[in-house]
Amino acid sequence: MNAFWDEWLRQKGVVRSENGQVPLASHLEQVAAVEKGSILAPLENFVLIRVEGEDAAAFLQGQLSNDIRDVTPGRAQYSTYSTAKGRMLASFLIWQHEGAYCLMVSADIAEAVAKRLAMFVLRSKVKVTLDRDWSLLGMSGILARDALQKHFPSLGSLEKLQVGARSEAALVVLPNGGYLLALKDGSGLGEDIAGTEGLQPVLAQAWALRDIQAGIAWVAQATQEQFVPQMANMELIGAVNFKKGCYPGQEIVARSQYLGKMKRRMFKVTFDTALSVGDKLYSPQLPDQSIGMLAAVCQVNDSTYLGLAVAQSQTWEAGIFADEEHTIGLFRLELPYAIESVTE
Repeated sequence: MNAFWDEWLRQKGVVRSENGQVPLASHLEQVAAVEKGSILAPLENFVLIRVEGEDAAAFLQGQLSNDIRDVTPGRAQYSTYSTAKGRMLASFLIWQHEGAYCLMVSADIAEAVAKRLAMFVLRSKVKVTLDRDWSLLGMSGILARDALQKHFPSLGSLEKLQVGARSEAALVVLPNGGYLLALKDGSGLGEDIAGTEGLQPVLAQAWALRDIQAGIAWVAQATQEQFVPQMANMELIGAVNFKKGCYPGQEIVARSQYLGKMKRRMFKVTFDTALSVGDKLYSPQLPDQSIGMLAAVCQVNDSTYLGLAVAQSQTWEAGIFADEEHTIGLFRLELPYAIESVTE
């Protein structure tokens, strides 16, 4: 994490262990703030891949699942990057800033993904770099909005996935009602935002609740090459364009869309035992195999967790569990978008 935001958290009383964790009571206070307060969350679990050059748009159009032509200085998009077999290597939030494409990606896979993208540049006039000179901040709540509007006067008229920009910053309105603020490190804007009275400090582990509630799962190291985009509902959040043309895995993704409903889909779930992203799921209906995997997790009280789980839809009637003994049950909750019409 940028040293400035690390020190800001410390001054705000956020005490973390060597592995970046906080005591449960502190985490639950942050979760409560995410749900009802005005918050600022330094998102150290994400970084930017910067793609720029004369051929950048054409290059990304041939690599990613969404239509990069829809990314403008005023509009962002979600997108994915897959293997030739259609399995996701990464998921992104993408916006333009001063002529470059900024791809927000999970930090634990960013270096490998940047290297892989760079391998395919060949003779194109494109530069792919891992840009660690930006801080990514999640913000929400009335005080956060007011603080941001001082620097982005058009904020009140921006709709979801629209972008406000300055020379040293970009602001994306998120579909879950919050904001993503990308700040060039060392800018005075960061100091001004940090000095806003009343903003509650939140770590990435608590901010994850907002994405879970929005039904958005990020590909991380534990889930790389596990899901075709539709399994993680990527087309339902606008991350897949089925008319844009070829990209790695496009045939598999298109076939999955047009040859029938998906057997595996992502569901919002609750459970009462500590689990991790990447943990396998099981059902007595199919006792000799894993039927899915956890894609996101956040603890929300002493004994309750919320998450996103990719699982075979037909197994809900028999039950879905996080262990082969079928003792840790998962219970389905409603997503903010409908999946019944696309689920087998």
